[in-house]
Amino acid sequence: MANLGFLKHFSLDIHVCKQRTVLSPEQEQQRLINELSIGTSRAVPAVPGLCPARGGGARTCARGSPAPPRSPSPGNGPVGAAPRKRGRKSKAELLVLKLSRDLPCPAPEPLCVQKALDGSEAAEGLEAAPGRRPKRRAARVALLYLQELAEELTSAYQPPAPNEGAQEPEPERVQKKRRRKKEEETDSDDPAQDTDFVPSKEVLLQAEEEEGSDAALSEASESELEPLRRHSTRTSSAGRSKPQCRGLAPNGFPNSVMAPVEKCSSITCSLREQKYSRWEFPDWIPLVHKWTCLSESEAAPYLPVEEKSPLFTIQREGIEDNGALYRLNRFNSLQPHEERRDVSFFVGGPVWAMEWCPTPEGSAAPQYVCLYCHKSMDETHSVAGLHRGPALLQLWSLGTLQQEGSADKAGLAYAVATDHGCVWDMKFCPSGAWEPPSTSRKHPQMSRLGLLAVAFSDGSVVLYSLPHPNALQSCQRTQVKGRKSCGTLPLVGSIQAGSPSESGQCFSLSWMPSKPHHHLAAGFYDGTVAIWNLLTKSLLQRVCQPDGSLKLYPFQSFLAHDHAVRSIEWCKANSNFLVTAGNDRKIKFWDLRRLYEPINSIKRFLSTEVAWLLPYNGVTVAQDNCYASYGLCGIHYIDAGYLGFKAYFVAPRKGTVWSISGSDWLNTVAAGDITGELVAAVLPDLAINPLNVKRSSDRRFPVYKADLLPCGPTGPENGEQALPKTRLYSEMVAKAYIQFRDTDLRSFKNFSSREPMRRMHTQEVKAELSLDRLQLESLHKVRFSPNLDSQGWLLSGGQAGIVRAHCVAGLASGTDQQLLPQCRARFSSLYGAEPCSPGPPTASPLPAE
Repeated sequence: MANLGFLKHFSLDIHVCKQRTVLSPEQEQQRLINELSIGTSRAVPAVPGLCPARGGGARTCARGSPAPPRSPSPGNGPVGAAPRKRGRKSKAELLVLKLSRDLPCPAPEPLCVQKALDGSEAAEGLEAAPGRRPKRRAARVALLYLQELAEELTSAYQPPAPNEGAQEPEPERVQKKRRRKKEEETDSDDPAQDTDFVPSKEVLLQAEEEEGSDAALSEASESELEPLRRHSTRTSSAGRSKPQCRGLAPNGFPNSVMAPVEKCSSITCSLREQKYSRWEFPDWIPLVHKWTCLSESEAAPYLPVEEKSPLFTIQREGIEDNGALYRLNRFNSLQPHEERRDVSFFVGGPVWAMEWCPTPEGSAAPQYVCLYCHKSMDETHSVAGLHRGPALLQLWSLGTLQQEGSADKAGLAYAVATDHGCVWDMKFCPSGAWEPPSTSRKHPQMSRLGLLAVAFSDGSVVLYSLPHPNALQSCQRTQVKGRKSCGTLPLVGSIQAGSPSESGQCFSLSWMPSKPHHHLAAGFYDGTVAIWNLLTKSLLQRVCQPDGSLKLYPFQSFLAHDHAVRSIEWCKANSNFLVTAGNDRKIKFWDLRRLYEPINSIKRFLSTEVAWLLPYNGVTVAQDNCYASYGLCGIHYIDAGYLGFKAYFVAPRKGTVWSISGSDWLNTVAAGDITGELVAAVLPDLAINPLNVKRSSDRRFPVYKADLLPCGPTGPENGEQALPKTRLYSEMVAKAYIQFRDTDLRSFKNFSSREPMRRMHTQEVKAELSLDRLQLESLHKVRFSPNLDSQGWLLSGGQAGIVRAHCVAGLASGTDQQLLPQCRARFSSLYGAEPCSPGPPTASPLPAE
């Protein structure tokens, strides 16, 4: 807002004197002396041939004695003028001294008009205001520039919804008086405030076209300013006119909040058509004989220990709660709610990695989610050492998800057993890896669901070519039992490393977002970032081992941080740029063409995860608040350095934010923290300086809040004090249950006065965090669906092992409703078939790696 204040003061300080008639030189000199003598604190010497100044002359003081303070009067200068510094003569006093010494006086250009102006010229060059100095056209240009800047950057004017206590507008007479009073209070002749600025060419041309108007801009009505707003210089990249940002959208949010959502949906669809591919990696097709079906006894070491979930209940806003308590068996789910369509299922342990499987726009295909959970609820892993052991990758089918909700029950499609330790991150290839499940392939090939890269705690990165569940189930009879799979590709962490373990654990992964997606980046414990070319033919990078296996070395690796790389993200708009966040509390932006130093390095706090949305030049960052200043804990947007914007505070959080995810379609980020609250925030247009955004608290809303409550022998109890102070899961689950309080996300009307919003604001101010017990309600992973068909769906999971899916239906925009039929028609024309019909989720035995 500093820039806005500067422009305001500047526009009010540009004045010229009133129009005068042409006088003779003697009369002009006499008038000049009379005017300059008014308001000076020093005695004016007598000048021969000149009359004394009006106002009775100025008072004289003895040398060295200061003049006594004077009260404002007509003879002492204008009321409210800024006090002059002691010992410093003003321009008016210097000019009077020159005249008193009979020195030639230069023409006083700033103080009088050089030529006579008739009525038309005065109306063109000056804007006279009653009782004040008139303004030149530059003042009108400045105010016009300020009006356009405020229109673009702020949404301060939020009119009430119709029929909801709208107030009648003030009379124009009262508005003029208030503007005049405000201008008089801020008016000043201080030269330090007369800083120049250069308006855009469009603004200048627009001002020249409006030169003939006699009305002052400061007194123009809203109807007169409306045509100027339509010609804003900042338009969307699609070339459309600037959307209307006043009033309320149908979902209840202000139009100023929903305008960037509409813009980002169009940009995302356009760029995906350019940067996404239909088919990549044609040689990496799942083969039947490279998948081994395990028996129940063979699969037992890989299964999570807990067979039943903790007790939990769900309270939905606007629906009367029946107080029912649920306990799910391992790999089971609840039936979706008939109205809200939220899905809940139990995976068996704390969730620490999760990712949606990408599908083409308009495919209407079943949605799949791959996730990993620890084997035990009390399992911990040190980041310093390597960990090996059994792990299980679970692939869940959520059915066909659309804005109106899900009609299918979630189910485990199949799981992949591995021996590389726990999983810290997993990423699917963004495009070109999915094919329709009905694709006919000759035996032993199976139709491919996607390509998945997985980061393990033993330091290895493994690529999996996942088949469609139906194809795998139909080929179970032909599998060769007891044979180890060879369908994976292990990646070595650095160029110098002889084995994957030399770089330490791998914590983060990122695929190159634009086709052909041949590059994969990973961050390791020793601060190294490695980048592989997955289709390289180089014998130095693609090395065959004596046992017949294949290892792939990176073509590029560099030391990015002094400690572990916690998160890494590729820029979706330009594949030359990368961002990394490390345990050294630094966030670094890299240009992969010049890796000798980062583009920008910021040391602020301990970052846990970053999300880089498609249309913007920066990242949203989740943080651990152990290093953050008080009042700054939470979620920030940080510019990469090209635009020079300061960090924008998206949402405050009281505890550690473990995960953050962004939706390119909805221009929204969601984050889960240690307190069990899943909060989402609609971002402003971050291509413009976000510091001028008003009321950012109205842009965020809770999706749900998980609370841990005591449960006695007779049923649920109230009070945080009754919870056991233990960090053991077995003791905690016996005396407590989880309460999920869901928000009605179908509409945001009157949202500021609704109970979830009031609760969220109270938690942000007065929430207390109990670290002396197990945080069973904590959320560890949050993921927005990247697919257009399920764009509004949000998945979250945490310490309790309960994964939930919610549909943010209220953020659906008109642009999305137009894009979906077009994309479905395009999909049908490309694949020569109707959009995929949903199939029921099927469970199959666990295939080994």
